[in-house]
Amino acid sequence: MATSIADLASPEARADSPDTAGAGPVELSVDDLDKHIETLMKCELISEQDVKSLCSKAREILVQEGNVQVIDSPVTICGDIHGQFYDLMELFKVGGQIPDTNYLFLGDFVDRGFYSVETFLLLLALKVRYPDRMMLIRGNHESRQITQVYGFYDECLRKYGSAAVWKACTEVFDYLSLSAVIDGKAFCVHGGLSPSIQTLDQIRVIDRKQEVPHDGPMCDLLWSDPEDSSVGWGMSPRGAGYLFGADVVKTFCDTNGVDLICRAHQLVMEGYKWHFNDSVLTVWSAPNYCYRLVVYF
Repeated sequence: MATSIADLASPEARADSPDTAGAGPVELSVDDLDKHIETLMKCELISEQDVKSLCSKAREILVQEGNVQVIDSPVTICGDIHGQFYDLMELFKVGGQIPDTNYLFLGDFVDRGFYSVETFLLLLALKVRYPDRMMLIRGNHESRQITQVYGFYDECLRKYGSAAVWKACTEVFDYLSLSAVIDGKAFCVHGGLSPSIQTLDQIRVIDRKQEVPHDGPMCDLLWSDPEDSSVGWGMSPRGAGYLFGADVVKTFCDTNGVDLICRAHQLVMEGYKWHFNDSVLTVWSAPNYCYRLVVYF
């Protein structure tokens, strides 16, 4: 996750997607969804029209969710997947199948892996089928700009012959929630904190239905990282977001009545890493990421 946001602002990447969610409710039966899930579980593609219908239905569901989702335990938290479909299957094998297990995925479903299309569409189909069991929040790779550089765009072209599926999926990205709170005590986000955000209420009022900005609070939530040796705020080498120290975490937790910040966004060889006296937890769920041997859970 050493991705930098710099130099990614092509005209096509910057273009805001049209709001097509107001075209009326999409009819997608349980039988249809189960067939899609069965197909995608085999790492097989569904048709372009089925993708468009699935994405439209997903937007109808996601738009009802707030920027800070309220979740009750028990829930299994997963970090970056990055298109590693068969590792996602292993996660379900270890953690339990939906709807028997509740899941929270912390973003970065796509890019770099070989099966970003199948991975994202499966997670989306499960979200539509079991909306209260599958929780998805946005990562910095759920972005038009980033996916045009790191693989998802090219994969959609290769597998479907046009950018139509990429466009449908990236429209869904804009509707994904930005964070979650579990049992009122664990704040979950893809990247980290922001100097522009002191309270959860400030997250709740962000207009998330847009391409990820280059700066500002929404950008910071998706791009920032804890820095074990830092105090206060520091410049991020990624070119977006900030580095933040233990004092920042303590202030945020005390202000919002939470005990833990759980996030993803950074490669962790052991699969998870504690920071700041166990007040921040980084979770990584893409073993053998970019062909490096990594364990997970």
